[in-house]
Amino acid sequence: MTFELTMLAWTLVLALVQVFLPALVRNRETGIQYNAGPRDGPAPPPGKLAGRLMRAQANLFETLPVFAIAVLIVHVTGRENALTHYGALTYFVARLIYVPLYAAGVPFVRSLVWLISIVGIVQMLVPII
Repeated sequence: MTFELTMLAWTLVLALVQVFLPALVRNRETGIQYNAGPRDGPAPPPGKLAGRLMRAQANLFETLPVFAIAVLIVHVTGRENALTHYGALTYFVARLIYVPLYAAGVPFVRSLVWLISIVGIVQMLVPII
C-alpha cells in the first residue's frame, strides 16, 4: 500500500473518531433515555463542546472527498512522489491538530491549521494537473 493510501486510511480512522466524539458528548447532554428513544420531540440545542465537535466533523467531511479523490488519482496514475507524500501527511496531521483546536474554541490558529490542510490537498494535486 502506498504512503498516500495509508494516510487516507488513517484519515478515515480520524473521521470515525470524529463521528463518535460529538455523539458521546451529545449523549451526556441529552441522556440515554432521549438517545435510546424514538426522538420524536425536538432535541435540546447542543452545548458548546458538542456543537464545536459537530462543526469540526462537518468541516472534515467537506474536504475529505477531495482529499480521497486526489489520493486515488495519484495512486491509479502512479504519480506518487515526495510532494504527494508530504501533501498527504500535511493534510492528515493538520486535520488531527484541527480537532482539539476547534473543541477548545481556539480562533485564528484553527483557521491557519485548516488552511494548512488545504495546502496538503494542493500538494497532492500538483503532480496530477
